[in-house]
Amino acid sequence: MSKAAPGSGDAGPDTVEVEPRQPAKTSVILLHGLGADGHDFESIVPELRLPDSLATRFVFPHAPVRPVTLNGGYRMRAWYDIYGLERGAHEDGRGIRESAETAHRLIRREGERGIAPDRVVLAGFSQGGAVALFAGLRHPQRLAGILALSTYLPLASSLEAEAHPANAAVSIFMAHGTVDPVVALGLGEQSKDALVARGLPVDWHTYRMPHSVSAEEIADIRNWLLEVLPS
Repeated sequence: MSKAAPGSGDAGPDTVEVEPRQPAKTSVILLHGLGADGHDFESIVPELRLPDSLATRFVFPHAPVRPVTLNGGYRMRAWYDIYGLERGAHEDGRGIRESAETAHRLIRREGERGIAPDRVVLAGFSQGGAVALFAGLRHPQRLAGILALSTYLPLASSLEAEAHPANAAVSIFMAHGTVDPVVALGLGEQSKDALVARGLPVDWHTYRMPHSVSAEEIADIRNWLLEVLPS
């Protein structure tokens, strides 16, 4: 069952939520990409065909509306400003950190609803995936996993000093299209290599697709979720 959940206080942003048939025991928090909203990945829930025994709640937050430099200052839903997507481009550190705190608040809210962090997967696509990587690796409690699709590792040089030991070995699923015209495959590979160099167990996948999600990818995500989410 899908429903809208307004954010308030420490809860974070407004969200779209899909509840399992029985009381939730696990959660997937999935952050959308630039210019989309929380409804963007709502249709992935039935496609994943997760068993009822996992009782997984899906939480799809809406990013705030803000001007995006890369798009000529046009206002759209965005987790942070983007100045460029080439290697070495200036990054919106403040915006990234603010959205990471939003992700942490959403994880805390799941805890208030009875789902501990080690039963939560923090996920995201494109810009949302960048926030998922940034926030997940800095979260002070172990997560079930981090799912990062068609994305990259933001503020990579700060990870060494800021990564939290609680997620030093968290399972990470990364996937990228080989013909992605938005976030270059090389940027994703560079990010994956940086994580592997830190000893993180990255499950890396590539697919013959652009900046999107494929049926084969969804099948692989399903298998990974079955491994990392406790039943």
